[in-house]
Amino acid sequence: MNVLKRAREVLEIEAQAIRNLKPRIGGSFKEALKVLLRTKGRVVVSGMGKTGIIAQKFSATLASTGTPSLFLHTAEAIHGDLGKVRAEDAVIIISNSGSGEEMKQLLPLLKKIGSKIIALTGNHKSILAKYSDVVLNVSVKREACSLGLAPTASTTATLAMADALAVCLLELKGFKEKDFAFFHPGGALGRRLILKVEDIMRKGKSSPIVNEEKRVYQVLLKITQSRAGSATVVNKQGKVTGIFTDGDLRRHLESDSLRLPRRKVKEVMTRNPTLIPKEMLAAEGMSIMREKRIDEIPVVDKTGRPVGLLDVQDLLRAGLL
Repeated sequence: MNVLKRAREVLEIEAQAIRNLKPRIGGSFKEALKVLLRTKGRVVVSGMGKTGIIAQKFSATLASTGTPSLFLHTAEAIHGDLGKVRAEDAVIIISNSGSGEEMKQLLPLLKKIGSKIIALTGNHKSILAKYSDVVLNVSVKREACSLGLAPTASTTATLAMADALAVCLLELKGFKEKDFAFFHPGGALGRRLILKVEDIMRKGKSSPIVNEEKRVYQVLLKITQSRAGSATVVNKQGKVTGIFTDGDLRRHLESDSLRLPRRKVKEVMTRNPTLIPKEMLAAEGMSIMREKRIDEIPVVDKTGRPVGLLDVQDLLRAGLL
């Protein structure tokens, strides 16, 4: 057996199953979206076996993109879990055959509850199709399994159709990156879209701020006490005029090592440094640091006064690097 050839055949069969869905995207698909948009309750997604796994993924995708959803095992529904469904809910049932004893018992009860029913099925003549308000055809010509028994191409096609529904629904609802981040606060993407500079910056004693008239040795002591890599330099009015970094120290040590400690910091600092507002997203601050190849940026408020310091180490601790 040429396993590589067979693997490519499996991928082609499943890819073709998805391509065959494209001509079926039409009136029924739009009607399904209308039902979901009008739903005042939750979207209950039901399935069992392999399609149950697809249903769980579909429900999870909906929930994470702004549509309240729960998974309902089709068999468990007729053994008590039907109590989770209300009239204001929409029920999406996934079943390739659309038949079975569970369907015969479940569907009349859902009608009695009053929920709208959307079917994702490979059998448009099934009892599921007859009871549903909207039917989406996810049938496939053949499974990738050589026995024609294991759900392969059919589950791939169903998942693709479910994703098409979920993506269109989130776009119709105007779901944005910030909304996505709200539902994913624990992930890297959530941190990038939620964390602001003020959430992770160094402030108070950890952010040394010195007057430009101070001597270099005094500034170095303050930096050491703060365990920072630089000090923000301000004038008498409290406005930022510069930053004194480890790089500034090394550059001037080469040319003026004896006098440097007694010199005023304004003479050796980096003038007109890059500043960022505390309200900026931390990810944007990270991009600026990368672009300008710097490790520290003074953070200012709306009046331009320093309120903190963003250090590359802060980005590391926040999981943004």
